[in-house]
Amino acid sequence: MTYQSKSLIEIVGETEGIVLDLAYATSDNVTGAPIYTRGACFLHPTAAIHLDRAIELAASLRYQLKIFDAYRPTEAQWRLWDYAPDTNYVADPRRGSPHSRGIAVDLTLVDSNGHDLEMGTEFDDFSSAAHHGNRSISAVAQRNRMILLGLMSSAGWDFYDKEWWHYQLFNPRRFPLLSDRAAGTRLIG
Repeated sequence: MTYQSKSLIEIVGETEGIVLDLAYATSDNVTGAPIYTRGACFLHPTAAIHLDRAIELAASLRYQLKIFDAYRPTEAQWRLWDYAPDTNYVADPRRGSPHSRGIAVDLTLVDSNGHDLEMGTEFDDFSSAAHHGNRSISAVAQRNRMILLGLMSSAGWDFYDKEWWHYQLFNPRRFPLLSDRAAGTRLIG
């Protein structure tokens, strides 16, 4: 992590143990269109500390973390909500999202050859197959989800039961909602 702005730290792809694949900076996401004009990954300093711990734990098992999304400005949360106003999978921006507080990360595990581990669904799958504990997916995917859950929980992250990829700090409302300006650079066009 090399860049600190007003209230967020930029997580860079060169960080050992991290692969960035920021889905919302591309059209390869549930909306089919970019949400961010700048592909950058930011977290609140407290979340960055927990991410460092998760990186260490994953490395001890010869895995890396691949991040799909982290800090999501409130403006971007509105774009997602306009696309899919379903509180099971998208937080209502009027209440706020842990992403919009800089304390959530969407991620998966990558093996030592750079391949994503099988997780049973793609990132941002809005179906019950994406839920933790879903037994209709393969045993390999169930195992991989449990490894990710164990790593992230051990590093101090809470999970969201409907999205195997989503982790956040506990008690998210203790952190303020942040707008596009919080990163010290514009992410939204």
